[in-house]
Amino acid sequence: MRLATYNVEWFDALFDDQGRLYMDAEPSARHGVSRAEQARALGRVFAELDADAVLVVEAPDTNARRDTTRALTHFATAFDLRCRAVLTGFANDTQQELALLYDPAVLNVRHDPQAGPDAPRFDGVFRIDLDIDATEDRVTFSKPPLEVEAVTPGGRVLRLIGAHLKSKAPHGAVGADRIMRLSIANRRKQLAQAIWIRRRIDAALAAGDSVILLGDLNDGPGLDEYEHLFGRSSVEILLGEAAPLYDPHALEALKGGLAPQPTSARFYIGPERRYLQAMLDYIMVSQDLRPQAKAWRIWHPFDDPDCWDSPDLRAALLAASDHFPVTVDLDI
Repeated sequence: MRLATYNVEWFDALFDDQGRLYMDAEPSARHGVSRAEQARALGRVFAELDADAVLVVEAPDTNARRDTTRALTHFATAFDLRCRAVLTGFANDTQQELALLYDPAVLNVRHDPQAGPDAPRFDGVFRIDLDIDATEDRVTFSKPPLEVEAVTPGGRVLRLIGAHLKSKAPHGAVGADRIMRLSIANRRKQLAQAIWIRRRIDAALAAGDSVILLGDLNDGPGLDEYEHLFGRSSVEILLGEAAPLYDPHALEALKGGLAPQPTSARFYIGPERRYLQAMLDYIMVSQDLRPQAKAWRIWHPFDDPDCWDSPDLRAALLAASDHFPVTVDLDI
């Protein structure tokens, strides 16, 4: 079984209100790429992945006029994808939904949000004193994680948690002091969200569940200068200690220093005329799944030899999104 996570930049902009693809020469929301070019590139990438389930991060919007499931179903039909069924959870107001695109012949899935004494459901409010100032912080998700019960044909039950953590970028801030305050506040919120998810993971593990956390964590060790104020990155919190999850890319990133770093995203920095690469997308598995988990792969157009050796796939990956898919194969 192959699972994937894929952050698709401006996926929503490729669809009209009826969920139909704009297959035209008008510009997409991606710089220098038309809507038809981005749609065809995404069709090629999803087909090449041949995954049994893909967590689509920044999936098309759900609101009074638009529907994530309708749009992704049309997308799967347009490119004859094996992953043709759609599962969504709590809708949000950001135009960037979380959705599971999956093969119904391989997986039976349902949205299964859980709560416990240490952590509410992901659409609730998490109360925590994160900075030990005797003042309770009330934390919410702008993009509530998607919690899924997935059952294989053999009856194996997997608990998937799909996440897109809040970015730490100080959007809208003007002036050095304001940027610093907002950056610290954003990191505090993101770490609280990571603690919230980790508590749900701990509860699931205590119940005997096999757990897979996947998605865009918008974080990595050493990613910004404010990390030292809190001691740990979101990635380290989510991996855990007493009952750690496992992701080889995360462990490589944690080596730090001058050690080689894997990357899953590539952003153009206009003022500096260069690209910034970062490791943001992960698939973490619980220890009981580790013996069955094989072949973690970042479908990076330059770093993955098979992607590099296929000019069409390489071009498709670059046109489709500023993130690249991450996959893991499970021998179950």
